[in-house]
Amino acid sequence: MKTLAEFRNLVKSTEKVIIELGCGPNKKPGVIGIDQFSLPGVDYVTDLEHGLPFLESDSVDEIISRHVLEHIENFQFLMEEIHRVLKPGGRKVITVPHFSSPYYYSDFTHRRFFGLYTFDYFTDPASSRLKRKVPSFYSELRFTISYRKLVFKSPFKVRNLIKMFFTRLFNSTTYLQELYEEQFCYLIPCQEIEFILTPVKKNTEPK
Repeated sequence: MKTLAEFRNLVKSTEKVIIELGCGPNKKPGVIGIDQFSLPGVDYVTDLEHGLPFLESDSVDEIISRHVLEHIENFQFLMEEIHRVLKPGGRKVITVPHFSSPYYYSDFTHRRFFGLYTFDYFTDPASSRLKRKVPSFYSELRFTISYRKLVFKSPFKVRNLIKMFFTRLFNSTTYLQELYEEQFCYLIPCQEIEFILTPVKKNTEPK
């Protein structure tokens, strides 16, 4: 674990800054790890509820979070912080539990759930590839969504083979993704949903 000064020097000295929020003990090589627990491989320990004040604006190329955002109470604030620190053209890679997951409700530390449209609330409705549009006036924050995928899987081997088929089927078109959530989500539960977001930065050049 590094001090704040050591962490900032690490970020500044890294050619491509890739940060994983909630990395746990399994951080990949070349990735800077942040977690609330002091575990092996964690570079900096912090509570994400307080945002990312230790990172400069437009300083990060990529932020990864796998099964982290569902634990955050102050979700919009953290999304604003992620938007702030990402460079123009940077990306946010997200894996979160789908709201139909039977395992989501077992974890008492989970604070929120996610579906196909969750991050569309932070986009320009005209840019969405989905048919259903959602309000975008809750926040001025803007991302573009370049990737979203419903992930069906099971810890049981035979069931997992069947669920792999559903992953291919329902992600084959956006129409089938939306049809799944509207008609089949509780009949065929989905375990996870993945997104890749790119921040839309306001033009700060003087006119």
